[in-house]
Amino acid sequence: MSEQTHLNTTEERVAAGAAADPWYSLYADRTLGMKQSEVRSLFSVVNRPEVVSLAGGMPNIAGLPLDFLAELHARMVRDRGAKVLQYGSGQGELPMREMICDVMRPDGIEADPENIVVTTGSQQALDLISQILVNPGDVILAEAPSYVGALGTFRAYEADVRHVEMDRDGLVPEKLEEMIATVRAEGKPIKFLYTIPNFHNPGGMCLSEERRPQIVEICRREHVLIVEDNPYGLLGFDGDPATAMRTLNPEGVVYLGSFSKTFAPGYRIGWALCPTEFTRRLVLANESATLCPTTFGQFAVASYLQEYDWYQQVKEYREVYHARGQAIQEALEEYLPELEWTKPTGGFYTWVKLPEGINAKDMLERAVANGVAYVSGTAFYADGKTGADHVRLSFCYPTPEDIKEGVRRLAKTIGEEKELLGLA
Repeated sequence: MSEQTHLNTTEERVAAGAAADPWYSLYADRTLGMKQSEVRSLFSVVNRPEVVSLAGGMPNIAGLPLDFLAELHARMVRDRGAKVLQYGSGQGELPMREMICDVMRPDGIEADPENIVVTTGSQQALDLISQILVNPGDVILAEAPSYVGALGTFRAYEADVRHVEMDRDGLVPEKLEEMIATVRAEGKPIKFLYTIPNFHNPGGMCLSEERRPQIVEICRREHVLIVEDNPYGLLGFDGDPATAMRTLNPEGVVYLGSFSKTFAPGYRIGWALCPTEFTRRLVLANESATLCPTTFGQFAVASYLQEYDWYQQVKEYREVYHARGQAIQEALEEYLPELEWTKPTGGFYTWVKLPEGINAKDMLERAVANGVAYVSGTAFYADGKTGADHVRLSFCYPTPEDIKEGVRRLAKTIGEEKELLGLA
């Protein structure tokens, strides 16, 4: 393409954008690549009462001790209002960081509060890490498929996301080695490996105990930082979580956690446990972005953890999600026995392979018309195209009865789609 042709194309693009938005010509290039995730795009649909949503990953917080929390909040304002409503530390309040250390102990992590940075949910931690590390075109390794929120962040920083194959036991070590070798042969820098080892989103699987040290050793040998995202680790159906990858190489892993799934998402409290020197830079980025994370929210969550049997509350959540996980497995076996899907032992999701020839994204409008919503597998790949042969089904929020009805409606939709495409 000649320089003049490129100029004309750019001018035409700017003119077209300006017709819809008078500020279009001012936007940074990276802004033009941003788009709403397929999950967020479904929100207006899934809130309709006639639609059974197997799409969103909203935790079920109906069992929260609301009377206790109301009294706790009133007491905080009455007794410590001048402190808890003031600006705080860019790293996070010390009582919050100390309690986070307690919360990570079931994962086998013994941490120093000085290495913890409190963030506005773990989503902000992903953003800050990308801001610190990623230049346009740098490579981020991510599982195939991967969390849609992470992919959106990586896209915003113009990263080159390379997916690494998974199977029922999680990330495949040999495929990770092959991808590292491929990227290095291209002369491109690898900034980190992003992984959700426990009850993966969207896959539902766990990285096996056998593979965890293998993955950590590969990354240590190749000098690749690991970002270990663990929002679901405490939500295993059968007991305590697997040992965190962080324990195998503390200076080579940034561990992300969140209270959104194990307590309540409205507080927007997450954290990053960092290698020693990394912490300072993350604090500086946090201060630049927000000055400080929510002080009131931190003191509220820290007080809840100190005064309430939070681990018993987590156990109650496990029972709720276990029952709903069983409900979706039974419904799939009843209505769609010919399909393949993962059988998670915790978390919120199962990953379902559609019949040959059916495109999940194309079928979604028909599904919503039939009263059920899911997330197309395309949302979980960087190119937005791969994964059309899968859907993510979430079982965390609907009742078991609604789950069964939602899967029945999905089966009806698949049957109609097969007939329309001549696949029946």
